[in-house]
Amino acid sequence: MRLVLALVMGATVIAAPSVAREEPRAERAEQLYITGCSSCHGIDGTGTEQAPSLENSGAAGAYYYLETGRMPMTDVDRQPRRKSPAYDPGEIELLVEHVAALGDGPDIPEVDVEDGDLAEGGVLFRGNCAPCHAAAGIGGALSYGRAAPGLHESNPEVIAAAIRIGPGQMPVFDEQVFDEEEVASIVRYARYLDSPETPGGAPLGGAGPIPEGFVAWVLGIGSLLLATLWIGRRMGDG
Repeated sequence: MRLVLALVMGATVIAAPSVAREEPRAERAEQLYITGCSSCHGIDGTGTEQAPSLENSGAAGAYYYLETGRMPMTDVDRQPRRKSPAYDPGEIELLVEHVAALGDGPDIPEVDVEDGDLAEGGVLFRGNCAPCHAAAGIGGALSYGRAAPGLHESNPEVIAAAIRIGPGQMPVFDEQVFDEEEVASIVRYARYLDSPETPGGAPLGGAGPIPEGFVAWVLGIGSLLLATLWIGRRMGDG
């Protein structure tokens, strides 16, 4: 009898932690949200005068802003800038789950870069992304003092999430605009821009034709002038 009771009590003790582990996870996620997000977005995520509602942000929106360190921020009147994440990966996962449960919103896209077509991605990127992020993915200026960020520090999931949620002034590209294969192609091309082939010579940072032309004029014409002066002096000495 004692043996049976011991086995029952042991099974209860072993099983109890597995039940208890589920509750602290949700409580921990809620506490993280209340501490770092609720003052601007509201306790229930419906937004305040300082920040918008999170009901339609979904997992993709929360992941984009938390993984890139853009949230939380101290000055809501300024454009969120990329920085080191304020939370560790486990905390980000909890917050993403919490925000996703506040309402309907896009999930974090599952991106297999190798499934993307590099050539197709280049066409889509140049037609839809390059006007703001530049052809080399280094970012560029926008209106009202805003700027499109560079893409070289972004992982594939961050780029794909941005495509789906349209952060800031960026338009939303949902599945009716770009399907999963097209998103993978864009992401693959964006990753290719980290170290693209440069058969035409030195890339000069990939900043575009204007700064490259400036360098060509300054170095090229300057070198010719120096060479002309040197030749003229040699001839004069002779």
